[in-house]
Amino acid sequence: MILRLRQGLRALASPFLSVDFEMAAKVLSPSLMVLFRQMRRSEQQHSLNVLRTLRGWGYDEPPLMVAALLHDVGKSRVPYHLWDRVLVVLARNAAPNAVEQWGAFSPTGWYRPFAVSVQHPQWSAEMVKAAGADPVTIELIVDHQCYLDHSPKDLTERMLWALQTADNAN
Repeated sequence: MILRLRQGLRALASPFLSVDFEMAAKVLSPSLMVLFRQMRRSEQQHSLNVLRTLRGWGYDEPPLMVAALLHDVGKSRVPYHLWDRVLVVLARNAAPNAVEQWGAFSPTGWYRPFAVSVQHPQWSAEMVKAAGADPVTIELIVDHQCYLDHSPKDLTERMLWALQTADNAN
């Protein structure tokens, strides 16, 4: 819960913090950079923090670096505010199965925050695929909320585990 509180405070501070577009542009192609610029400032900062964390851990695989920056771009499809995130986090702690059920609905009305939370990996993957991302990046993004129930067995699973761990840390 402390981690979520820290994330919320970062989101509140995001309007006052700069976004390192140069760092993102060194990783992303021009068409993918367009997607990065569509994201909310807090999501851009979060994604850059995920990238920095991965680099600090010694990762440098291009598909992982791109996934770090664009795993949440699907959240830009519909409004998803800080209070929506708080609602989803509280609901996940109280009734995780209900959140998954509500998240399967269209992102309208009171289902909207749950649908964004549950469906944004697929939306993100669709967006980066349309912008020309490679298949491994797309796979990492679509699976970034699907946690492994075993030790990573290959490079893609190791990258997925790293993305999930860095995402959760930021």
